Amino acid sequence: MKPLFVLIVVFILFLVATKLIKGQCDVNLSGRAALAAMFIFTSIGHFVFTKGMSLMMPDIIPYKFQIIIASGILELVFACAVLFLHDRFAGWIIIAFLILVLPANIKAAFENINYETAEHNGSGLKYLFWFRIPFQLFLIGWIYFFLIRK
Repeated sequence: MKPLFVLIVVFILFLVATKLIKGQCDVNLSGRAALAAMFIFTSIGHFVFTKGMSLMMPDIIPYKFQIIIASGILELVFACAVLFLHDRFAGWIIIAFLILVLPANIKAAFENINYETAEHNGSGLKYLFWFRIPFQLFLIGWIYFFLIRK
C-alpha cells in the first residue's frame, strides 16, 4: 500500500509543480518521476527488511541476502533509468522484473510472511488477491503508459 501512496502523491506533486513552473502539467514527466520515487522507496525496503524479504524466497535458492541487496540496487538503477533514459527497452526490463518477483509475493501471501517483521503474521491471501496482484498489474500498465507507448 505504501508504494502506491508514494506513486500517487509524487505524481500529483509533480503535476502541480510542472503546472506552476511551466504553465501546464507535464503528465509524462510526472508519471516517470512518480515511478522513480516509488522505486527509490521500495529499494530502501531491500536494505532495511532484508531478513523478512529473504523469507519470501524459496528455500532452494542460495544467497538470499545477496539477491535481496542486488534487487534493491537494481530498483535504484530502475529509478535512474526511468528518469534519465526514457527508454522503451528499460520499460520492458522493469515489467519483466515485476513479473519475475511476483512468485515471491505469492509465496509470502501463502505463508503469511510479514517482510517488515520477518514473522509469519502477514496479510495473507486476501492482500495478495485484493491488492498485490492488482497493484502489480497497475504498475505494469503505468510503466507501459509512461515508458513504452509511443
